[in-house]
Amino acid sequence: MEILVTRHGQTDWNVLEKIQGQTDIELNDTGRQQAEKTGKLIRNENIDLIIASPLKRAKETAQIINKNFNVTIIEDNRLMERKFGKSEGLTKSNIRKLKENNLEINDVWNYNRNIDFNGMETMQDFCNRIYEFLDDIIKRYKDKNILLVTHGGVSVPIKYYFMNEPLEKLVDRDNIKGLKNCEIIKFKI
Repeated sequence: MEILVTRHGQTDWNVLEKIQGQTDIELNDTGRQQAEKTGKLIRNENIDLIIASPLKRAKETAQIINKNFNVTIIEDNRLMERKFGKSEGLTKSNIRKLKENNLEINDVWNYNRNIDFNGMETMQDFCNRIYEFLDDIIKRYKDKNILLVTHGGVSVPIKYYFMNEPLEKLVDRDNIKGLKNCEIIKFKI
Protein backbone atom coordinates (compact mmCIF):
# COMPACT_ATOMS: atom_id res chain seq x y z
CA MET A 1 0.00 0.00 0.00
CA GLU A 2 1.21 3.48 -0.88
CA ILE A 3 -0.31 6.73 0.30
CA LEU A 4 0.49 9.91 -1.58
CA VAL A 5 -0.42 13.19 0.07
CA THR A 6 -0.77 16.58 -1.56
CA ARG A 7 -1.94 19.97 -0.45
CA HIS A 8 -4.52 21.86 -2.50
CA GLY A 9 -3.44 24.44 -5.08
CA GLN A 10 -3.05 28.13 -4.36
CA THR A 11 -5.98 30.35 -3.38
CA ASP A 12 -6.24 34.13 -3.21
CA TRP A 13 -6.16 33.82 0.59
CA ASN A 14 -2.82 31.97 0.34
CA VAL A 15 -1.43 34.93 -1.59
CA LEU A 16 -2.77 37.37 1.02
CA GLU A 17 -1.45 35.10 3.82
CA LYS A 18 -4.90 34.86 5.37
CA ILE A 19 -5.74 32.01 7.70
CA GLN A 20 -8.23 29.86 5.77
CA GLY A 21 -9.02 27.07 8.19
CA GLN A 22 -12.42 25.68 7.24
CA THR A 23 -13.53 28.79 5.33
CA ASP A 24 -14.47 27.44 1.90
CA ILE A 25 -12.16 29.32 -0.48
CA GLU A 26 -11.78 28.37 -4.17
CA LEU A 27 -8.57 27.87 -6.12
CA ASN A 28 -7.24 30.77 -8.14
CA ASP A 29 -5.80 30.35 -11.65
CA THR A 30 -2.32 29.64 -10.29
CA GLY A 31 -3.79 26.95 -8.04
CA ARG A 32 -5.49 25.29 -11.00
CA GLN A 33 -2.20 25.33 -12.94
CA GLN A 34 -0.40 23.83 -9.94
CA ALA A 35 -2.97 21.02 -9.78
CA GLU A 36 -2.55 20.34 -13.52
CA LYS A 37 1.23 20.20 -13.08
CA THR A 38 0.95 17.87 -10.08
CA GLY A 39 -1.41 15.56 -11.97
CA LYS A 40 1.11 15.30 -14.81
CA LEU A 41 3.98 14.81 -12.37
CA ILE A 42 2.35 11.78 -10.73
CA ARG A 43 0.46 10.39 -13.74
CA ASN A 44 2.66 7.27 -13.79
CA GLU A 45 1.80 6.42 -10.18
CA ASN A 46 -0.62 3.57 -9.63
CA ILE A 47 -3.50 5.40 -7.93
CA ASP A 48 -6.60 3.32 -7.12
CA LEU A 49 -8.55 5.90 -5.15
CA ILE A 50 -8.48 9.59 -4.26
CA ILE A 51 -9.74 10.80 -0.89
CA ALA A 52 -10.16 14.56 -0.57
CA SER A 53 -11.24 17.16 1.90
CA PRO A 54 -14.70 18.43 0.91
CA LEU A 55 -13.53 22.06 0.97
CA LYS A 56 -13.64 23.60 -2.53
CA ARG A 57 -9.90 24.18 -2.82
CA ALA A 58 -9.06 20.53 -2.09
CA LYS A 59 -12.00 19.08 -3.99
CA GLU A 60 -11.15 21.03 -7.17
CA THR A 61 -7.47 20.08 -6.86
CA ALA A 62 -8.51 16.41 -6.62
CA GLN A 63 -10.76 16.71 -9.68
CA ILE A 64 -8.01 18.32 -11.76
CA ILE A 65 -5.42 15.70 -10.74
CA ASN A 66 -7.95 12.92 -11.37
CA LYS A 67 -8.03 13.76 -15.09
CA ASN A 68 -4.88 11.64 -15.22
CA PHE A 69 -6.39 8.67 -13.36
CA ASN A 70 -10.19 8.65 -13.71
CA VAL A 71 -10.67 6.91 -10.36
CA THR A 72 -13.29 7.36 -7.66
CA ILE A 73 -12.95 10.46 -5.48
CA ILE A 74 -14.29 10.14 -1.94
CA GLU A 75 -14.78 13.24 0.19
CA ASP A 76 -14.01 12.87 3.87
CA ASN A 77 -14.63 15.60 6.45
CA ARG A 78 -11.77 14.29 8.59
CA LEU A 79 -9.34 15.65 5.95
CA MET A 80 -10.62 19.21 6.38
CA GLU A 81 -8.20 21.85 7.57
CA ARG A 82 -8.06 22.67 11.24
CA LYS A 83 -10.88 24.95 12.36
CA PHE A 84 -9.44 28.32 13.39
CA GLY A 85 -12.73 29.86 14.57
CA LYS A 86 -12.77 33.65 14.74
CA SER A 87 -9.14 33.78 13.53
CA GLU A 88 -10.15 32.62 10.03
CA GLY A 89 -9.75 35.44 7.53
CA LEU A 90 -7.11 37.24 9.58
CA THR A 91 -3.67 37.64 8.11
CA LYS A 92 -0.91 35.73 9.83
CA SER A 93 0.87 39.00 10.55
CA ASN A 94 -2.10 40.65 12.27
CA ILE A 95 -3.18 38.10 14.86
CA ARG A 96 -3.04 40.65 17.63
CA LYS A 97 -5.65 38.89 19.73
CA LEU A 98 -3.10 36.22 20.58
CA LYS A 99 -0.73 38.81 22.03
CA GLU A 100 -3.61 40.42 23.94
CA ASN A 101 -4.11 37.06 25.64
CA ASN A 102 -0.37 36.58 26.30
CA LEU A 103 -0.14 33.87 23.63
CA GLU A 104 2.20 33.42 20.69
CA ILE A 105 1.26 31.76 17.39
CA ASN A 106 3.33 28.69 18.33
CA ASP A 107 1.22 28.25 21.48
CA VAL A 108 -1.83 27.26 19.42
CA TRP A 109 0.28 24.67 17.54
CA ASN A 110 1.63 23.16 20.76
CA TYR A 111 0.19 19.67 21.22
CA ASN A 112 0.99 19.64 24.93
CA ARG A 113 -0.59 23.03 25.71
CA ASN A 114 -3.75 22.07 23.73
CA ILE A 115 -5.10 25.62 23.71
CA ASP A 116 -8.74 26.34 22.94
CA PHE A 117 -8.60 29.94 21.69
CA ASN A 118 -11.22 31.97 19.84
CA GLY A 119 -13.26 28.92 18.76
CA MET A 120 -10.20 27.12 17.40
CA GLU A 121 -10.06 23.32 17.23
CA THR A 122 -7.58 22.22 19.88
CA MET A 123 -4.36 20.66 18.64
CA GLN A 124 -5.10 17.33 20.32
CA ASP A 125 -8.60 17.13 18.83
CA PHE A 126 -7.18 18.04 15.42
CA CYS A 127 -4.41 15.41 15.56
CA ASN A 128 -6.80 12.75 16.91
CA ARG A 129 -9.14 13.39 13.97
CA ILE A 130 -6.30 12.92 11.45
CA TYR A 131 -4.90 9.83 13.20
CA GLU A 132 -8.37 8.23 13.35
CA PHE A 133 -8.76 8.88 9.62
CA LEU A 134 -5.36 7.32 8.81
CA ASP A 135 -6.01 4.25 11.00
CA ASP A 136 -9.35 3.82 9.24
CA ILE A 137 -8.10 4.04 5.65
CA ILE A 138 -5.11 1.79 6.29
CA LYS A 139 -7.50 -0.92 7.51
CA ARG A 140 -10.23 -0.28 4.95
CA TYR A 141 -8.06 0.13 1.84
CA LYS A 142 -5.02 -2.00 2.71
CA ASP A 143 -4.66 -3.31 -0.86
CA LYS A 144 -5.04 0.11 -2.55
CA ASN A 145 -2.75 2.97 -3.46
CA ILE A 146 -4.39 6.19 -2.36
CA LEU A 147 -3.92 9.87 -3.06
CA LEU A 148 -5.00 12.18 -0.24
CA VAL A 149 -5.81 15.76 -1.24
CA THR A 150 -5.87 17.93 1.83
CA HIS A 151 -4.42 21.02 3.51
CA GLY A 152 -1.12 22.33 4.82
CA GLY A 153 -2.07 22.05 8.48
CA VAL A 154 -3.37 18.50 8.00
CA SER A 155 -0.10 17.43 6.41
CA VAL A 156 1.75 18.06 9.69
CA PRO A 157 0.07 15.32 11.78
CA ILE A 158 0.11 13.05 8.70
CA LYS A 159 3.92 13.38 8.62
CA TYR A 160 4.12 12.71 12.37
CA TYR A 161 1.95 9.61 11.96
CA PHE A 162 4.06 8.03 9.23
CA MET A 163 7.39 9.12 10.71
CA ASN A 164 6.38 7.55 14.05
CA GLU A 165 7.14 10.80 15.85
CA PRO A 166 5.40 11.30 19.20
CA LEU A 167 2.85 14.10 19.00
CA GLU A 168 4.30 15.50 22.22
CA LYS A 169 7.19 16.75 20.06
CA LEU A 170 4.77 18.92 18.10
CA VAL A 171 5.33 22.12 20.02
CA ASP A 172 5.59 24.79 17.35
CA ARG A 173 4.75 25.47 13.72
CA ASP A 174 8.41 25.23 12.68
CA ASN A 175 8.92 21.74 14.08
CA ILE A 176 7.67 20.10 10.87
CA LYS A 177 6.56 22.26 7.99
CA GLY A 178 3.25 21.62 6.29
CA LEU A 179 3.24 20.86 2.58
CA LYS A 180 3.41 23.74 0.13
CA ASN A 181 0.63 24.12 -2.44
CA CYS A 182 0.45 20.95 -4.56
CA GLU A 183 3.65 19.51 -3.06
CA ILE A 184 3.61 15.70 -2.99
CA ILE A 185 4.90 13.31 -0.33
CA LYS A 186 4.68 9.51 -0.50
CA PHE A 187 4.50 6.91 2.27
CA LYS A 188 4.77 3.12 1.87
CA ILE A 189 2.84 0.96 4.31
